[in-house]
Amino acid sequence: MAKTKYPGVRTDDKGRFFYETELGVDKVSGKRIRKKGRTTQNGKTFTSAYEAYKELTRIKNEYHQTQGYSNYNMTYKQFMDNVYIPYYQSDVEESTFAVRKKTLENIRDRFATISLRNISVEDVHHFRTWLLTETENNGSGYSQSYASLIFGMFRKSLDKAVEMGYLEYNISKKVKAISKGKSAVPYWNKQEFEKVINQIYLDDFYEHLNFVILWVYYMTGVRVNEGAGLWWNDVDLSKKVMRVHHMLILKNKNDWKRNSYTKTADGLRTISLDDDTVAILKKWKKRQLEVGIGNDNDFVFSYDGRPIIKSTTARMIERYSKLAGVKKIQAKGLRHSHASYLINEFNVSILILSQRMGHSSPEITLKHYSHMWVGADSSIVEKMTGNIKIETSNKSKIQFNGNQAIKKDAIPPSSPPKWHIKRKNTVISTV
Repeated sequence: MAKTKYPGVRTDDKGRFFYETELGVDKVSGKRIRKKGRTTQNGKTFTSAYEAYKELTRIKNEYHQTQGYSNYNMTYKQFMDNVYIPYYQSDVEESTFAVRKKTLENIRDRFATISLRNISVEDVHHFRTWLLTETENNGSGYSQSYASLIFGMFRKSLDKAVEMGYLEYNISKKVKAISKGKSAVPYWNKQEFEKVINQIYLDDFYEHLNFVILWVYYMTGVRVNEGAGLWWNDVDLSKKVMRVHHMLILKNKNDWKRNSYTKTADGLRTISLDDDTVAILKKWKKRQLEVGIGNDNDFVFSYDGRPIIKSTTARMIERYSKLAGVKKIQAKGLRHSHASYLINEFNVSILILSQRMGHSSPEITLKHYSHMWVGADSSIVEKMTGNIKIETSNKSKIQFNGNQAIKKDAIPPSSPPKWHIKRKNTVISTV
Protein backbone atom coordinates (compact mmCIF):
# COMPACT_ATOMS: atom_id res chain seq x y z
CA MET A 1 0.00 0.00 0.00
CA ALA A 2 1.45 3.37 -1.07
CA LYS A 3 1.53 6.33 1.30
CA THR A 4 0.34 9.82 0.37
CA LYS A 5 1.46 13.18 1.72
CA TYR A 6 -1.48 13.10 4.14
CA PRO A 7 -0.84 11.16 7.39
CA GLY A 8 -3.03 8.06 7.63
CA VAL A 9 -4.09 8.17 3.97
CA ARG A 10 -2.92 5.53 1.49
CA THR A 11 -3.70 4.11 -1.93
CA ASP A 12 -4.28 0.44 -2.69
CA ASP A 13 -2.82 -1.49 -5.63
CA LYS A 14 -5.60 -0.14 -7.87
CA GLY A 15 -4.89 3.48 -6.95
CA ARG A 16 -8.00 3.88 -4.77
CA PHE A 17 -7.76 6.12 -1.69
CA PHE A 18 -8.51 4.97 1.85
CA TYR A 19 -7.66 5.98 5.41
CA GLU A 20 -6.60 3.94 8.40
CA THR A 21 -5.69 5.05 11.89
CA GLU A 22 -5.63 4.23 15.59
CA LEU A 23 -7.78 6.23 17.97
CA GLY A 24 -6.23 5.08 21.20
CA VAL A 25 -6.91 2.20 23.56
CA ASP A 26 -10.29 0.94 24.71
CA LYS A 27 -10.47 1.60 28.46
CA VAL A 28 -12.46 -1.59 29.08
CA SER A 29 -10.79 -4.19 26.87
CA GLY A 30 -7.37 -2.58 26.67
CA LYS A 31 -7.30 -3.22 22.92
CA ARG A 32 -6.26 -0.63 20.36
CA ILE A 33 -9.13 1.06 18.53
CA ARG A 34 -8.55 1.05 14.78
CA LYS A 35 -10.54 2.73 12.02
CA LYS A 36 -10.33 2.17 8.27
CA GLY A 37 -12.56 3.44 5.47
CA ARG A 38 -12.89 4.14 1.75
CA THR A 39 -15.94 6.42 1.66
CA THR A 40 -17.15 9.73 3.05
CA GLN A 41 -19.85 10.11 5.70
CA ASN A 42 -22.39 10.06 2.87
CA GLY A 43 -21.01 6.85 1.34
CA LYS A 44 -19.17 8.55 -1.52
CA THR A 45 -15.92 6.91 -2.66
CA PHE A 46 -12.87 9.14 -2.15
CA THR A 47 -11.67 10.83 -5.32
CA SER A 48 -8.53 12.35 -3.78
CA ALA A 49 -6.15 11.87 -0.89
CA TYR A 50 -7.25 15.21 0.57
CA GLU A 51 -10.88 14.09 0.61
CA ALA A 52 -9.89 10.95 2.52
CA TYR A 53 -7.85 13.05 4.94
CA LYS A 54 -10.80 15.37 5.63
CA GLU A 55 -12.98 12.39 6.49
CA LEU A 56 -10.23 10.94 8.69
CA THR A 57 -9.95 14.22 10.60
CA ARG A 58 -13.73 14.35 11.07
CA ILE A 59 -13.79 10.82 12.51
CA LYS A 60 -10.96 11.57 14.92
CA ASN A 61 -12.57 14.78 16.16
CA GLU A 62 -15.92 13.02 16.58
CA TYR A 63 -14.33 10.19 18.52
CA HIS A 64 -12.49 12.44 20.92
CA GLN A 65 -15.52 14.62 21.50
CA THR A 66 -17.40 11.52 22.66
CA GLN A 67 -14.52 10.59 24.96
CA GLY A 68 -15.17 13.67 27.06
CA TYR A 69 -12.61 16.14 25.78
CA SER A 70 -12.08 18.13 22.64
CA ASN A 71 -9.22 17.47 20.27
CA TYR A 72 -8.51 21.20 20.24
CA ASN A 73 -8.35 21.49 24.04
CA MET A 74 -6.40 18.30 24.66
CA THR A 75 -3.37 18.88 26.87
CA TYR A 76 -0.07 17.20 26.20
CA LYS A 77 -0.58 15.16 29.38
CA GLN A 78 -3.98 13.90 28.15
CA PHE A 79 -2.43 12.96 24.84
CA MET A 80 0.47 11.10 26.47
CA ASP A 81 -1.67 9.27 29.07
CA ASN A 82 -4.56 8.31 26.82
CA VAL A 83 -2.90 7.91 23.44
CA TYR A 84 0.87 7.89 23.08
CA ILE A 85 2.12 5.98 26.14
CA PRO A 86 -0.46 3.15 25.67
CA TYR A 87 0.41 3.05 21.96
CA TYR A 88 4.15 2.95 22.71
CA GLN A 89 3.68 0.17 25.26
CA SER A 90 1.86 -1.96 22.71
CA ASP A 91 4.42 -1.28 20.00
CA VAL A 92 7.68 -2.23 21.74
CA GLU A 93 9.09 -5.08 23.79
CA GLU A 94 8.04 -5.24 27.44
CA SER A 95 11.66 -4.75 28.51
CA THR A 96 12.02 -1.67 26.29
CA PHE A 97 8.87 -0.11 27.70
CA ALA A 98 10.01 -0.79 31.27
CA VAL A 99 13.23 1.13 30.56
CA ARG A 100 11.59 4.00 28.66
CA LYS A 101 8.41 4.44 30.76
CA LYS A 102 9.95 6.85 33.28
CA THR A 103 11.51 8.93 30.52
CA LEU A 104 8.17 9.23 28.73
CA GLU A 105 6.53 10.32 31.97
CA ASN A 106 9.22 12.95 32.55
CA ILE A 107 8.66 14.33 29.04
CA ARG A 108 4.91 14.31 29.69
CA ASP A 109 5.33 16.27 32.92
CA ARG A 110 7.54 18.86 31.21
CA PHE A 111 4.65 19.93 28.92
CA ALA A 112 1.78 18.56 31.03
CA THR A 113 -0.53 21.58 31.27
CA ILE A 114 0.15 22.98 27.81
CA SER A 115 -2.47 22.32 25.15
CA LEU A 116 -1.12 19.95 22.53
CA ARG A 117 -1.84 22.54 19.85
CA ASN A 118 -0.26 25.36 21.87
CA ILE A 119 3.23 23.89 22.26
CA SER A 120 5.38 26.61 20.70
CA VAL A 121 8.79 26.76 19.05
CA GLU A 122 9.95 28.65 22.14
CA ASP A 123 8.77 25.82 24.42
CA VAL A 124 10.65 23.28 22.34
CA HIS A 125 13.76 25.45 22.17
CA HIS A 126 13.84 25.89 25.96
CA PHE A 127 13.43 22.14 26.40
CA ARG A 128 16.34 21.47 24.03
CA THR A 129 18.53 24.00 25.84
CA TRP A 130 17.68 22.51 29.23
CA LEU A 131 18.60 19.02 28.01
CA LEU A 132 22.04 20.23 26.89
CA THR A 133 22.81 22.37 29.97
CA GLU A 134 24.85 21.30 32.99
CA THR A 135 23.17 20.99 36.39
CA GLU A 136 25.17 23.88 37.87
CA ASN A 137 23.49 26.11 35.28
CA ASN A 138 20.03 24.74 36.10
CA GLY A 139 20.07 22.22 33.29
CA SER A 140 19.49 18.47 33.13
CA GLY A 141 23.15 17.50 33.32
CA TYR A 142 22.55 14.71 30.80
CA SER A 143 25.20 13.46 28.41
CA GLN A 144 24.71 14.54 24.81
CA SER A 145 23.78 11.02 23.71
CA TYR A 146 21.09 10.74 26.39
CA ALA A 147 19.80 14.25 25.66
CA SER A 148 19.56 13.20 22.00
CA LEU A 149 17.53 10.13 22.99
CA ILE A 150 15.06 12.15 25.10
CA PHE A 151 14.60 14.88 22.51
CA GLY A 152 14.06 12.21 19.86
CA MET A 153 11.38 10.52 21.97
CA PHE A 154 9.60 13.87 22.37
CA ARG A 155 9.66 14.45 18.62
CA LYS A 156 8.28 10.98 17.96
CA SER A 157 5.36 11.64 20.30
CA LEU A 158 4.45 14.68 18.23
CA ASP A 159 4.89 12.67 15.04
CA LYS A 160 2.18 10.36 16.36
CA ALA A 161 -0.06 13.34 17.10
CA VAL A 162 0.33 14.46 13.48
CA GLU A 163 -0.30 10.93 12.20
CA MET A 164 -3.54 10.77 14.19
CA GLY A 165 -4.70 14.17 12.99
CA TYR A 166 -4.43 16.05 16.29
CA LEU A 167 -1.79 18.34 14.78
CA GLU A 168 -1.20 19.61 11.26
CA TYR A 169 2.59 19.51 11.64
CA ASN A 170 5.29 18.65 14.17
CA ILE A 171 6.35 21.92 15.79
CA SER A 172 9.50 20.31 17.27
CA LYS A 173 10.94 19.87 13.77
CA LYS A 174 11.34 23.64 13.53
CA VAL A 175 14.04 23.28 16.19
CA LYS A 176 17.37 21.65 15.42
CA ALA A 177 17.66 18.03 16.54
CA ILE A 178 20.27 17.01 19.11
CA SER A 179 23.01 14.93 17.55
CA LYS A 180 24.16 11.84 19.39
CA GLY A 181 27.76 12.96 19.26
CA LYS A 182 30.66 10.58 19.25
CA SER A 183 30.02 8.07 21.99
CA ALA A 184 33.06 5.85 22.46
CA VAL A 185 32.32 2.86 24.69
CA PRO A 186 35.35 2.11 26.93
CA TYR A 187 36.70 -1.42 26.59
CA TRP A 188 39.61 -3.55 27.81
CA ASN A 189 42.46 -4.52 25.54
CA LYS A 190 44.17 -7.89 25.93
CA GLN A 191 46.71 -6.67 28.50
CA GLU A 192 44.02 -4.99 30.63
CA PHE A 193 41.84 -8.10 30.56
CA GLU A 194 44.77 -10.24 31.66
CA LYS A 195 45.37 -7.90 34.61
CA VAL A 196 41.71 -8.16 35.61
CA ILE A 197 41.45 -11.95 35.58
CA ASN A 198 44.75 -12.16 37.49
CA GLN A 199 42.90 -10.69 40.49
CA ILE A 200 40.33 -13.51 40.69
CA TYR A 201 40.65 -16.35 43.20
CA LEU A 202 39.18 -19.46 41.55
CA ASP A 203 39.05 -21.62 44.68
CA ASP A 204 36.18 -19.45 45.90
CA PHE A 205 32.91 -20.61 44.30
CA TYR A 206 31.45 -17.12 43.78
CA GLU A 207 34.72 -15.69 42.45
CA HIS A 208 34.95 -18.65 40.10
CA LEU A 209 31.54 -17.60 38.71
CA ASN A 210 32.83 -14.03 38.31
CA PHE A 211 35.75 -15.36 36.29
CA VAL A 212 33.48 -17.43 34.02
CA ILE A 213 31.14 -14.49 33.37
CA LEU A 214 33.95 -12.08 32.48
CA TRP A 215 35.74 -14.71 30.37
CA VAL A 216 32.69 -15.77 28.34
CA TYR A 217 31.60 -12.20 27.63
CA TYR A 218 35.14 -11.23 26.61
CA MET A 219 35.72 -14.29 24.43
CA THR A 220 32.33 -14.50 22.69
CA GLY A 221 31.00 -10.93 22.45
CA VAL A 222 27.45 -11.92 23.40
CA ARG A 223 25.16 -9.16 24.64
CA VAL A 224 24.66 -8.93 28.41
CA ASN A 225 21.07 -10.20 28.34
CA GLU A 226 22.05 -12.96 25.88
CA GLY A 227 24.75 -14.25 28.20
CA ALA A 228 22.50 -13.97 31.25
CA GLY A 229 19.88 -16.09 29.44
CA LEU A 230 22.23 -18.96 28.52
CA TRP A 231 21.26 -22.43 29.73
CA TRP A 232 23.60 -25.37 29.56
CA ASN A 233 21.56 -26.90 26.75
CA ASP A 234 22.65 -23.90 24.66
CA VAL A 235 26.28 -24.97 24.97
CA ASP A 236 27.62 -28.03 23.13
CA LEU A 237 31.03 -28.61 24.66
CA SER A 238 31.81 -31.59 22.42
CA LYS A 239 31.14 -29.64 19.21
CA LYS A 240 32.63 -26.49 20.73
CA VAL A 241 29.71 -24.20 19.91
CA MET A 242 27.34 -21.92 21.78
CA ARG A 243 23.80 -21.30 20.56
CA VAL A 244 22.55 -17.75 21.18
CA HIS A 245 18.78 -17.97 20.79
CA HIS A 246 17.45 -16.36 23.98
CA MET A 247 17.67 -13.20 26.02
CA LEU A 248 16.79 -12.65 29.64
CA ILE A 249 14.22 -10.01 30.61
CA LEU A 250 14.74 -9.53 34.31
CA LYS A 251 13.27 -7.20 36.93
CA ASN A 252 14.88 -9.01 39.86
CA LYS A 253 16.24 -12.48 40.61
CA ASN A 254 12.74 -13.81 41.29
CA ASP A 255 10.89 -11.97 38.51
CA TRP A 256 12.33 -12.80 35.11
CA LYS A 257 11.41 -14.09 31.68
CA ARG A 258 13.61 -15.91 29.18
CA ASN A 259 12.50 -14.84 25.71
CA SER A 260 13.05 -17.27 22.83
CA TYR A 261 14.52 -14.52 20.64
CA THR A 262 17.30 -11.97 20.76
CA LYS A 263 17.48 -8.20 20.30
CA THR A 264 17.21 -8.60 16.52
CA ALA A 265 16.31 -11.50 14.22
CA ASP A 266 19.95 -11.67 13.09
CA GLY A 267 21.00 -12.03 16.72
CA LEU A 268 19.96 -15.70 16.55
CA ARG A 269 23.31 -17.32 15.88
CA THR A 270 25.74 -20.09 16.77
CA ILE A 271 29.20 -19.08 17.98
CA SER A 272 32.27 -21.30 17.76
CA LEU A 273 34.21 -21.65 21.01
CA ASP A 274 37.98 -21.81 21.42
CA ASP A 275 39.54 -24.67 23.38
CA ASP A 276 40.35 -22.47 26.38
CA THR A 277 36.71 -21.38 26.71
CA VAL A 278 35.53 -24.99 26.37
CA ALA A 279 37.90 -26.10 29.15
CA ILE A 280 36.80 -23.24 31.41
CA LEU A 281 33.12 -24.05 30.89
CA LYS A 282 33.67 -27.77 31.52
CA LYS A 283 35.37 -27.00 34.81
CA TRP A 284 32.63 -24.58 35.83
CA LYS A 285 29.83 -27.01 34.96
CA LYS A 286 31.50 -29.68 37.09
CA ARG A 287 31.71 -27.17 39.95
CA GLN A 288 28.02 -26.30 39.59
CA LEU A 289 26.97 -29.97 39.55
CA GLU A 290 28.69 -30.42 42.90
CA VAL A 291 26.17 -27.99 44.46
CA GLY A 292 23.10 -29.34 42.65
CA ILE A 293 22.92 -27.07 39.59
CA GLY A 294 24.54 -27.25 36.15
CA ASN A 295 21.88 -29.37 34.44
CA ASP A 296 20.58 -28.73 30.90
CA ASN A 297 17.88 -26.28 31.99
CA ASP A 298 20.04 -24.44 34.52
CA PHE A 299 21.65 -21.06 33.91
CA VAL A 300 25.32 -21.09 32.97
CA PHE A 301 25.82 -17.84 34.89
CA SER A 302 24.43 -18.79 38.30
CA TYR A 303 25.56 -19.80 41.79
CA ASP A 304 22.13 -20.65 43.23
CA GLY A 305 20.01 -21.69 40.23
CA ARG A 306 18.68 -18.18 39.70
CA PRO A 307 19.92 -15.78 36.99
CA ILE A 308 22.54 -13.09 37.51
CA ILE A 309 21.21 -9.52 37.29
CA LYS A 310 22.98 -6.85 35.24
CA SER A 311 23.98 -4.79 38.25
CA THR A 312 25.86 -7.80 39.64
CA THR A 313 27.98 -7.94 36.49
CA ALA A 314 28.60 -4.19 36.74
CA ARG A 315 29.75 -4.54 40.36
CA MET A 316 32.17 -7.37 39.59
CA ILE A 317 33.68 -5.30 36.76
CA GLU A 318 34.10 -2.34 39.12
CA ARG A 319 35.62 -4.53 41.84
CA TYR A 320 38.24 -6.27 39.72
CA SER A 321 39.13 -3.29 37.54
CA LYS A 322 39.94 -1.34 40.70
CA LEU A 323 42.10 -4.19 42.03
CA ALA A 324 43.86 -4.49 38.65
CA GLY A 325 44.41 -0.75 38.32
CA VAL A 326 42.68 -0.54 34.94
CA LYS A 327 39.78 1.64 33.81
CA LYS A 328 36.27 0.67 34.80
CA ILE A 329 34.01 -0.24 31.87
CA GLN A 330 30.30 -0.93 31.48
CA ALA A 331 28.99 -4.46 31.17
CA LYS A 332 28.37 -3.82 27.46
CA GLY A 333 32.02 -2.78 27.22
CA LEU A 334 32.93 -6.49 27.37
CA ARG A 335 31.19 -6.91 24.00
CA HIS A 336 33.28 -4.08 22.56
CA SER A 337 36.34 -5.65 24.18
CA HIS A 338 35.69 -8.86 22.25
CA ALA A 339 35.53 -6.93 18.97
CA SER A 340 38.76 -5.11 19.81
CA TYR A 341 40.45 -8.39 20.75
CA LEU A 342 39.58 -10.07 17.45
CA ILE A 343 40.53 -7.04 15.38
CA ASN A 344 43.82 -6.14 17.06
CA GLU A 345 45.08 -9.64 17.82
CA PHE A 346 43.89 -11.51 14.73
CA ASN A 347 42.89 -8.81 12.20
CA VAL A 348 39.58 -10.66 11.84
CA SER A 349 37.51 -10.05 8.71
CA ILE A 350 34.44 -7.86 8.92
CA LEU A 351 32.22 -10.77 7.84
CA ILE A 352 33.36 -13.06 10.65
CA LEU A 353 33.05 -10.31 13.26
CA SER A 354 29.58 -9.37 12.01
CA GLN A 355 28.42 -12.99 12.34
CA ARG A 356 29.83 -13.41 15.86
CA MET A 357 28.30 -10.13 17.03
CA GLY A 358 24.88 -11.01 15.60
CA HIS A 359 24.60 -7.96 13.35
CA SER A 360 22.18 -7.83 10.43
CA SER A 361 24.92 -6.69 8.04
CA PRO A 362 28.65 -5.85 7.94
CA GLU A 363 27.62 -2.19 7.58
CA ILE A 364 26.23 -2.25 11.13
CA THR A 365 29.49 -3.76 12.38
CA LEU A 366 31.53 -1.06 10.64
CA LYS A 367 29.29 1.64 12.09
CA HIS A 368 30.12 0.52 15.63
CA TYR A 369 33.67 -0.81 15.34
CA SER A 370 35.38 0.72 12.28
CA HIS A 371 37.57 2.90 14.55
CA MET A 372 39.12 -0.27 15.99
CA TRP A 373 40.73 -1.16 12.65
CA VAL A 374 43.05 1.86 12.86
CA GLY A 375 46.59 0.54 12.33
CA ALA A 376 45.34 -2.95 11.53
CA ASP A 377 46.76 -2.62 8.01
CA SER A 378 50.36 -2.06 9.17
CA SER A 379 51.35 -5.67 8.44
CA ILE A 380 49.97 -5.35 4.93
CA VAL A 381 51.98 -2.25 3.99
CA GLU A 382 55.20 -4.08 4.83
CA LYS A 383 54.30 -6.73 2.25
CA MET A 384 53.28 -4.05 -0.25
CA THR A 385 56.75 -2.46 -0.21
CA GLY A 386 58.69 -3.55 -3.32
CA ASN A 387 55.87 -5.79 -4.51
CA ILE A 388 55.27 -3.77 -7.68
CA LYS A 389 58.20 -3.45 -10.09
CA ILE A 390 58.68 0.18 -11.16
CA GLU A 391 60.03 0.73 -14.69
CA THR A 392 59.00 3.96 -16.46
CA SER A 393 59.57 5.09 -20.05
CA ASN A 394 62.73 7.00 -20.98
CA LYS A 395 60.76 9.39 -23.22
CA SER A 396 57.25 10.83 -23.55
CA LYS A 397 54.86 8.95 -25.82
CA ILE A 398 51.98 11.43 -25.60
CA GLN A 399 51.19 14.42 -27.81
CA PHE A 400 48.96 16.93 -25.99
CA ASN A 401 46.12 18.61 -27.89
CA GLY A 402 43.44 21.07 -26.85
CA ASN A 403 43.47 24.48 -25.19
CA GLN A 404 46.95 24.23 -23.79
CA ALA A 405 50.32 24.39 -25.50
CA ILE A 406 53.22 22.59 -23.83
CA LYS A 407 56.80 23.22 -24.77
CA LYS A 408 59.86 21.50 -23.47
CA ASP A 409 63.14 23.35 -23.15
CA ALA A 410 66.16 21.70 -24.53
CA ILE A 411 67.76 20.45 -21.35
CA PRO A 412 70.13 17.61 -20.61
CA PRO A 413 68.29 14.24 -20.09
CA SER A 414 69.86 13.86 -16.66
CA SER A 415 68.36 17.11 -15.39
CA PRO A 416 64.74 17.44 -14.24
CA PRO A 417 62.55 18.86 -17.04
CA LYS A 418 61.46 22.47 -16.93
CA TRP A 419 57.90 23.04 -18.08
CA HIS A 420 56.15 26.17 -19.37
CA ILE A 421 52.37 25.72 -19.40
CA LYS A 422 50.32 28.43 -21.08
CA ARG A 423 46.55 28.32 -20.52
CA LYS A 424 44.62 31.26 -22.01
CA ASN A 425 46.10 34.42 -20.36
CA THR A 426 47.77 32.59 -17.46
CA VAL A 427 51.35 31.33 -17.49
CA ILE A 428 52.37 28.80 -14.84
CA SER A 429 56.02 27.85 -14.54
CA THR A 430 57.09 24.86 -12.47
CA VAL A 431 60.64 23.82 -11.90
